[in-house]
Amino acid sequence: MRVTTLSGNRVPERPLKLMHRVYKYILPEVNIELRKLRRLAEQIPDPELRSQALQSMDSKKFHCQGGAIYASMNLDERYVLIPLIVALQTISDYLDNLCDRSTSLDPDDFRLLHQSMLDAVDPSAAVKDYYALRQERNDGGYLHHLVNLCQHCVSMLPSYASAQPYVTELVGLYTDLQVYKHIRKDLREESLLAWWKPHAHRFPDLYWNEFAAATGSTLGMFMLFTAASDKTLRPEDAEAIKNIYFPHVCGLHIMLDYLIDQEEDRAGGDLNFCHYYDSQQQLVERIVTIVNRAREDVKKLPSAGFHRLVIEGLLALYLSDPKVRTQSDVLAASRKLMKNSPLTRLFFLVNSIWIRRQQV
Repeated sequence: MRVTTLSGNRVPERPLKLMHRVYKYILPEVNIELRKLRRLAEQIPDPELRSQALQSMDSKKFHCQGGAIYASMNLDERYVLIPLIVALQTISDYLDNLCDRSTSLDPDDFRLLHQSMLDAVDPSAAVKDYYALRQERNDGGYLHHLVNLCQHCVSMLPSYASAQPYVTELVGLYTDLQVYKHIRKDLREESLLAWWKPHAHRFPDLYWNEFAAATGSTLGMFMLFTAASDKTLRPEDAEAIKNIYFPHVCGLHIMLDYLIDQEEDRAGGDLNFCHYYDSQQQLVERIVTIVNRAREDVKKLPSAGFHRLVIEGLLALYLSDPKVRTQSDVLAASRKLMKNSPLTRLFFLVNSIWIRRQQV
């Protein structure tokens, strides 16, 4: 099935046009939204919650910047899309910090925290006490503000009713992952494998760890938000978009993230989905397979050139990270992955400059 939405000359399908929009519109407006949220985070009464909220903004700002690229597909609606993408990504990053550095290992606590993401994408949901199962609870209304902001934004998308079931599906999978990956270390793999079993028949070409990685990406959600900004989006279009982005585009996103974090995750004893292959050669072969399938999948979308740029941009952004140079295996893997990527050199240069500027 070919999707029939968001086509036409307005969607950037060439690198220079895309980067022009990114630097002229997307990055400045993302920074405006983040400054607003930072002022709220600085007022959080609980010192631990305040610290984690601010640290998530400091260390994961590029998640919001990268996600907001989808707003370049429909600049007329960027005043809805950018606040929405930044707010939902900020919830994701904040909760990830809370769970990673939590004194709790309670799966019910993690699930209740992430109920905020499910509520954020449901404009009819009532906010809840998301901290009810943990000691640190007084955030001064910060998380409720983020949820309400997302709800307000999605209610302004003209076709959100068509996209909402598929956004909710992806957020639900994301929530499951965050619960299982943060529980006691001796229970994580067992729980992830049990979670994978009922999904395995739908994705026969994936390994369990690749499915889990794909559920950790927010890109499919952001693409559905952007599609819903077009009043012509039909439910069958939204379903097709979800199936095109998940699992291969989403999986590529997170597998690359884990690829470059292997050394620090190994040192910290943290779960890393790249550690479940028999060899580094098999790891590279599997990522190459996912890259190629992602490239084939996005050909079914209108303005397929934009989505191909996203894929090449992911490769360039992650593989130009300074952490790659300190890991010989990852450096060798990155060279193989970039070898067959015709647009990567341009994105390598642009994104290297971008990363350095963000670190200044």
